[in-house]
Amino acid sequence: MRKPVSVAFMAVAALALQAWAPAGAAGTSTYRSTSHPVLFVHGYNGAASNWDTMAGRFRNDGWPASHLDQWQYDSRQSNATTAQQLAAEVDRLLAATGASKVDIVTHSMGGLSSRHYAKHLGGSEKIDAWVSLAGPNHGTDAAESCFDASCHDMRFGSDFLTTLNSGDETPGTPRYATWWSPCDTFINPDSSVSVSGAVNRQTACIGHSTFLTDATVYAQVRDTVNS
Repeated sequence: MRKPVSVAFMAVAALALQAWAPAGAAGTSTYRSTSHPVLFVHGYNGAASNWDTMAGRFRNDGWPASHLDQWQYDSRQSNATTAQQLAAEVDRLLAATGASKVDIVTHSMGGLSSRHYAKHLGGSEKIDAWVSLAGPNHGTDAAESCFDASCHDMRFGSDFLTTLNSGDETPGTPRYATWWSPCDTFINPDSSVSVSGAVNRQTACIGHSTFLTDATVYAQVRDTVNS
């Protein structure tokens, strides 16, 4: 039975911006010379600060600040437009760090623009690992409650999703991975998150915004991008 959406989709930002527990204490560094810079892409109505906890944990695990890019964009615009801006940001980050590829870690709608970039704008050649946390990769009924261009992209059967999911859902050489929760009331159905050809993981019973701060999810994401 489909889970009810008890809160409007635009509440994602309010939930995501709640105070979080501080990042874990610094320990043995897991950063290596082969580790790539990480580009974080927030979701609908989100902000770069949504990633403060996760980026802090990466820093504690040895990633230099220069390799942690908490990118901000206008989430009301179409995901195709965001993908073009993302392409420019990837190139900027690669030039700034001297790296050959990036790891892209996304939350919610951030997975859609980054997949468009990988599939249609040559991004698959510049991405080593792509991570989708609670992404509406095949649509969500929560998008019926908002009306921006990006919301239309997230609706079932939209032209954007039809094109994005036609043919190979995981093109090129990036390592694709998704995480979904049975308790996420913003992504309905749960199966929307999983992408054919990716490593698709179920989390514990956590909410949509908790993906950003959950310690177990972080450790799995860190190990995925660093493998």
